[in-house]
Amino acid sequence: MLMLTKTAGVFFKPSKRKVYEFLRSFNFHPGTLFLHKIVLGIETSCDDTAAAVVDETGNVLGEAIHSQTEVHLKTGGIVPPVAQQLHRENIQRIVQEALSASRISPSDLSAIATTIKPGLALSLGVGLSFSLQLVGQLKKPFIPIHHMEAHALTVRLTNKVEFPFLVLLISGGHCLLALVQGVSDFLLLGKSLDIAPGDMLDKVARRLSLIKHPECSTMSGGKAIEHLAKQGNRFYFDIKPPLHRAKNCDFSFTGLQHITDKIIMKKEKEEDAVLVASGGVASNFYIRRALEILTNATQCTLLCPPPRLCTDNGIMIA
Repeated sequence: MLMLTKTAGVFFKPSKRKVYEFLRSFNFHPGTLFLHKIVLGIETSCDDTAAAVVDETGNVLGEAIHSQTEVHLKTGGIVPPVAQQLHRENIQRIVQEALSASRISPSDLSAIATTIKPGLALSLGVGLSFSLQLVGQLKKPFIPIHHMEAHALTVRLTNKVEFPFLVLLISGGHCLLALVQGVSDFLLLGKSLDIAPGDMLDKVARRLSLIKHPECSTMSGGKAIEHLAKQGNRFYFDIKPPLHRAKNCDFSFTGLQHITDKIIMKKEKEEDAVLVASGGVASNFYIRRALEILTNATQCTLLCPPPRLCTDNGIMIA
């Protein structure tokens, strides 16, 4: 088994022209390449560091993945430099684990395939630089992969699907409807005109502070909404999807997000808001009166403990 060198995991910044020329040097038709061969796939387009070894029949010989979800939940979203650093720290280990699980010697690989677009530039750079280093080290062909095309073709690993077929690609960064006519032949029928559905769900989840919900503290925004929605009534709100009268296949999600924000704001105003003022200074009646004027103007209820319980006392401790 190959011991991957530390230099393979170091991120470097090759010029765009050099990368372009390198990728162009592997100009081939994917459908006619590598009969009875084995490919190492590397994915770092967003917040997951993943690798797998797959043979020409679609058998997964070994795979490994490192998820960054727990880290990004704490910041309320993906921070590209943080994602980049986590990819750097884990990519060598993940590739080694995938190779070990496959029991395939790196020298027996037929090629190395890596996501080159679309995605977060900093994340993509880690996977690309690592792969190019590995390609040079092993003297293997390199296959540049389009992330969304890979999503579109994954179904053929588990189902017998003949070309052409329709595919709806929905994620945190994309929403595409396309006709798949071949391995590298896609006809785009429609796309999101603004943001992606996953992005919208994450923003709504943050607006609702769902990460603070006891049942959702370890869930992504979309998963938290799905979990809680099972307990709700889908007919409670009358929401018409944007572009429902448009005579095309495009999507819009900012409109849906705006409608949701308005519903949340309305429900917040309907709630009985309460402001509690306590502590030593809260025993000052002048300050209490000022706070009362403020709360009355904002339709909020002011509640204060008696002055003797605002100052330090043993009762609050007991």
